[in-house]
Amino acid sequence: MAAKLRKGDKVVVLSGKDKGKTGEIESVDPKGGKAVVGGVNMAIRHTRQSQTAQGGRIPKAMPIDLSNLAIVDGNGKASRVGFRMEDGKKVRFAKTTGDAI
Repeated sequence: MAAKLRKGDKVVVLSGKDKGKTGEIESVDPKGGKAVVGGVNMAIRHTRQSQTAQGGRIPKAMPIDLSNLAIVDGNGKASRVGFRMEDGKKVRFAKTTGDAI
């Protein structure tokens, strides 16, 4: 199946503790159906100090299920993603506005 959400897309969280928050996708795991979104689903990770990095309690963005994310259209609202052919290329578009992503 084609990837509806990709790295770099601006998305909004639809459900969960971070409902309504927006962020940019940092990485996607298509096999697991999860994505890491900056500033969303944060958890505290304890790390040991090393010569290169400072230790302590460091917040880290954890993966969130793709079904709980929706792409943000040009109006700043959540939208579903569709596919269509333009000039012989398959492009993604926002269902609410019809604009290509």
